[in-house]
Amino acid sequence: MPSDTSHPINLSIEELLEQFSSSSERKKRSLISFVEERNNDLITIPSSGLNAFDPNSDDWSAGFILQVLNKHQPEFLKNILGDDLLTGWFKTSSSIGIDYAPFQKMLLDEAFEEADRFTSSMLRHLAGKEAEERGYVYFSEVPNMPAIDLITLDRLWIAYSQGKFGFSVQGRLLDKLGGNYERLWPKIGWKKDGVWTRYPSAFDWTLKAPDGHMPLINQLRGVRLMDAVLNQPELKSRR
Repeated sequence: MPSDTSHPINLSIEELLEQFSSSSERKKRSLISFVEERNNDLITIPSSGLNAFDPNSDDWSAGFILQVLNKHQPEFLKNILGDDLLTGWFKTSSSIGIDYAPFQKMLLDEAFEEADRFTSSMLRHLAGKEAEERGYVYFSEVPNMPAIDLITLDRLWIAYSQGKFGFSVQGRLLDKLGGNYERLWPKIGWKKDGVWTRYPSAFDWTLKAPDGHMPLINQLRGVRLMDAVLNQPELKSRR
């Protein structure tokens, strides 16, 4: 019986990457292990191979390929990215001059707990000096946060998490649950059997975590802060 030439194991690396970049979310996720297993073949792809991806997007196909190279072929990644290894391959924007390169490096390294702490710090920074001094954000401060920075944070979380994490991911899950936060908490792993997950030790800081598990937003003052963030107009439009 002839072999199935369309099966991922029988594809050239170029064909595999083409299928990986252009398929549906479900199909892409089924190809993740095949792409990582072929990391030795990735080094045969010229640097122009990344041109098929948009650095202004949140395309997690590109983010995943960068993570595979970073994990298995770091010298090759350093050679093809050059200065972009320091600044980050995905283009970022900030209305108040924030440098997102360190954040992008955390996500590239899958240092998700560190990236989560950075996100919390940036939310306070975006909220203003008073929020930074008190150490937390009021929900009433969210409407004045620069939308472009919230979108940048969201884009990078999505791009480096196989599409699993980010504010807009959390928002989509909330929509599917009819806006019910009590159903959302266990869905994203923030509550189990009615008990809040202990921070940070009981959280899963890996890609094995449930969709929407990160970034965290403090719930000690109720759901109003998270609701304000997820329903910020520009972020909501990304769902």
